[in-house]
Amino acid sequence: MQEEGQTQQMYNTAQMLVKCLEKEGVEYIFGIPGEENLELMEALSHSSIRFITTRHEQGAAFMADVYGRLTHKAGVCMSTLGPGATNLVTGVADAYSDGAPLVAITGQVGTERMHLTSHQFLDLCKMFEPITKRTKQIVLPDTVSEIVRIAFKYAESEKPGACHIDLPVNVAKMPVSPGEEPLEKQTIPIEIPDSQCVKDAVVRLMMAKNPVILAGSSAIRNHASKAMIEFVNKLHIPVIHTMMAKGIIPFDNPYCLWTIGIPQKDYANKVLENADLILSVGYDIVEYAPSKWNSDQHKNIIHIDARPAHINKLYQPAVEVVGDISVSLRSILSQMEHPFASAYAREIKEKMEKEYAAYEKDMSFPMRPQKILSDVRKVLAPDDILLSDVGAHKMWIARQYHCYQPNTCLISNGFASMGFAVPGAIAAKLIYPDKRVLAVTGDGGFLMNCQEMETAMRLGNPFVTLIFRDNSYGLIKWKQMDQYGKSCYVDFTNPDFVKFAESFGAKGYRIERAEDLIPTLEEAFAQKIPSIVDCAVDYGENVKLTKYLKELYSVL
Repeated sequence: MQEEGQTQQMYNTAQMLVKCLEKEGVEYIFGIPGEENLELMEALSHSSIRFITTRHEQGAAFMADVYGRLTHKAGVCMSTLGPGATNLVTGVADAYSDGAPLVAITGQVGTERMHLTSHQFLDLCKMFEPITKRTKQIVLPDTVSEIVRIAFKYAESEKPGACHIDLPVNVAKMPVSPGEEPLEKQTIPIEIPDSQCVKDAVVRLMMAKNPVILAGSSAIRNHASKAMIEFVNKLHIPVIHTMMAKGIIPFDNPYCLWTIGIPQKDYANKVLENADLILSVGYDIVEYAPSKWNSDQHKNIIHIDARPAHINKLYQPAVEVVGDISVSLRSILSQMEHPFASAYAREIKEKMEKEYAAYEKDMSFPMRPQKILSDVRKVLAPDDILLSDVGAHKMWIARQYHCYQPNTCLISNGFASMGFAVPGAIAAKLIYPDKRVLAVTGDGGFLMNCQEMETAMRLGNPFVTLIFRDNSYGLIKWKQMDQYGKSCYVDFTNPDFVKFAESFGAKGYRIERAEDLIPTLEEAFAQKIPSIVDCAVDYGENVKLTKYLKELYSVL
């Protein structure tokens, strides 16, 4: 009870918003100050929350996106109104599509101007509505605690994604009623799968002769790696994972058949084609469309996830086991008696490993993408983090870069946005300062958010960027060559990336021989400042891969 004569501290809306963010455990906010969020910036200057000033709002959103992926807590990004808010859109949409918890906060004109055609005014709630789970404007000071709590609850609950809060400039200055406090964060109980659904799954699994697991990103978000390893080691069921589920089981596990998702049909596609039962574990149709592996609608599917199956005519599970994924896997495993024969899967794995090893001693230059990634794997420890931008190199990372642990290879795949890797690496290094963090990007994607190198330098954030340089939009060229036998409008020139790095005060390296990549990466990781490694890549391998896989698929 308040003592007589003691005055209760008064907060305005912006100050209460910051108190609510502190209550949610927010460590960082990524963004750019603006006129319409001055009150919020002033409140943050008195907060324990660290504001990371970025050089573009898109970079801020990608940083919040990766923070959410790695911590499973909502990353927060912030902008002013108008063009600041529109610059957030790509990163917010990426988090929404890829299941990364994120809360975006925007400044806004005063409520007295919203009925007019006004300078820099956009209806931001309408703009963010298609790319967020929930968007709300604060119009009454006393609603702040509820709006913030709702935003974080929606952002972090399965499937995670983006939420948006809009704060008009006049409302930010309004006083909050005495006694208003942030709401408490509730603990969400683990949902236990229905026992009858588990029994139905066991019956179907026992009837199968050639089951295959298709693992998706939800299995990683829900910390199901340990249970998955136990499951496959006992039952000898091969596992194929999406790009975003790399590391769900170690790539050298005998039952791990690596990644599916590149445009061409690969080894994994053949294994799925021959399966008589698909155990879909944490699979999201945005990662790899059912039309690419169940176009004839004949697959027998068991859906195992924290939420019910998507509605899709090509994804119609016979059984849905909904609840904590680890509990579901262990419940099914406890009722299984014998492992499956997996000779076919072992034969496929041996062929994949033989092909993978074939490039280890390739010293040609420009370097083949297979060799670059083989060298990268040797330099990075099992728990180090690689972030892949989007482009031709992403297809090679999906196919050739293998992981031992979850969340050690982050790929923008649902939304597939270029410009993701460099700002994402900044966030990853903030979270894990003792790990090696490598941003792998093409020369096209790098120049989309290269300005964040200044942010990295200012933070003293020593990650390494490896640029696959081919002077073109390589993925589009690959698709053009596949479809038309020629390319157009995809070539460009580049700056001197070594001088570019040095102009920021960073370290720059250029690879001139294949033998130099590993020692150069080692040297770059030893630096106390960010480094850029420019490596010419031979993307003649792209068309060769298309031809090779067509021939391979016909004989598997």
